[in-house]
Amino acid sequence: MTATPVLDTEHLRDLPAAERDSALGEISAALEGRAAEEIAAWAADAFGTDIIVAASMQDVILPHLFAQVIPGVEVLFLETGYHFPETLQTRDLAARTLPITVVDALPRQSVAEQDAEYGEKLHDRDPNLCCFLRKVEPLARSLDGRAAWVTGVRRAEGPTRANAPIVSWDDKHDLVKINPLVSWSDEDVEAYQVEHDLPRNPLVAQGYPSIGCAPCTRRVAPGEDPRAGRWSGQDKTECGIHT
Repeated sequence: MTATPVLDTEHLRDLPAAERDSALGEISAALEGRAAEEIAAWAADAFGTDIIVAASMQDVILPHLFAQVIPGVEVLFLETGYHFPETLQTRDLAARTLPITVVDALPRQSVAEQDAEYGEKLHDRDPNLCCFLRKVEPLARSLDGRAAWVTGVRRAEGPTRANAPIVSWDDKHDLVKINPLVSWSDEDVEAYQVEHDLPRNPLVAQGYPSIGCAPCTRRVAPGEDPRAGRWSGQDKTECGIHT
């Protein structure tokens, strides 16, 4: 198996964009076909604790995976104020049972304050703005100054993610983005949870294969695209975090 090139993480921001992208592209190519555990170990070795793991709490695979290589790893949860109770319960259970540190990223405004400024149910009238205020902007603040972040993006989730790399430079947030599960199938997700007996978000078994905020997520019918339940009826497939 090809050895993974050594990455000079301290000077990545100083490199010309083309040189930086080339270096990260080599890393990503070398990690293709590797187990998620190996990718996590590489990330821990490259960035140490200057890394944060994003988790929507649809499952707790990433928190568990990185807790094995960085005990106490920071796990970022976007607390939008609109989550299903089951998602919050999954977050709290993960915080109690795994060696992780949950960091809640809060919007600048409460739901009530946002309603007062923009009107109620902004998510129905302008979901892009609502996502920006409650997800995209809080994420940007949480990532500011960090070396790398980890996400659960998988190529199997839909066409907008079909070409996602394992490692890349995130121009929007000025840091490295790592997707250790990018090649996983739904069967891989299930197998990992069974093997490690992980806490489950009960909504998945109730027909929610992609879980976001409660007002903008519905059950998915058998045979539908897994993300069909997100912003159903609107010309929107992503919240803006990964685009």
